[in-house]
Amino acid sequence: MIKHISLDHDWYYRFRIHTVKSKLLCTEFPLLTDYLENVFTNCPNEYFKNNKNRGSKLNFSINLNVHNIKTHEVCELTKDALKIDTEKTGHTKVELYMLEKDSKTIASEVPVWIMPEELEEFSEVGINSVLTGHIDILRIEDNKIWVWDYKPNSESEKYAKTQVYFYALMLSKRTGIPLEKFRCGYFDSENAFVFIPKIEQVL
Repeated sequence: MIKHISLDHDWYYRFRIHTVKSKLLCTEFPLLTDYLENVFTNCPNEYFKNNKNRGSKLNFSINLNVHNIKTHEVCELTKDALKIDTEKTGHTKVELYMLEKDSKTIASEVPVWIMPEELEEFSEVGINSVLTGHIDILRIEDNKIWVWDYKPNSESEKYAKTQVYFYALMLSKRTGIPLEKFRCGYFDSENAFVFIPKIEQVL
């Protein structure tokens, strides 16, 4: 039911798909399921090795309309996940719990990348080589693809919205699914910050 592979991208990422939920929830997004399945055998691992240009390291702001929702269901799922008494990290607990228990989560640690020529509108911020990342949580809700990142101290995050925006942009480019079909968020057990990936300007 949960298909997984360890990807050696300088350190190991356990990419997982819930095969049953992905088939049930992604009927409107066959390009997404094709991508997720294809990554198991055709991930360009060389893009991720020794690459300092990672989405998680982006340190500039972009103008997005972000909303804080303290009662979001991902917060409640996180609370339950973190109660589990195992030696796994918080990230792994949350990802596994949501894959197993959440009816909307279809994948975790999804590898994504984007080429510099696909980022011409961001030339002023100096992204001049392939940008890579791993999406913590991928959910399907209300016919939208939700890109989520777990941030244990989400309120103090300065550039999380930039990171998650680029994750959505990367997945949009890799799948050919328009960006307007995506929604974004980052979260912990107390707060979820959500936004539509539509920017006005780079700050």
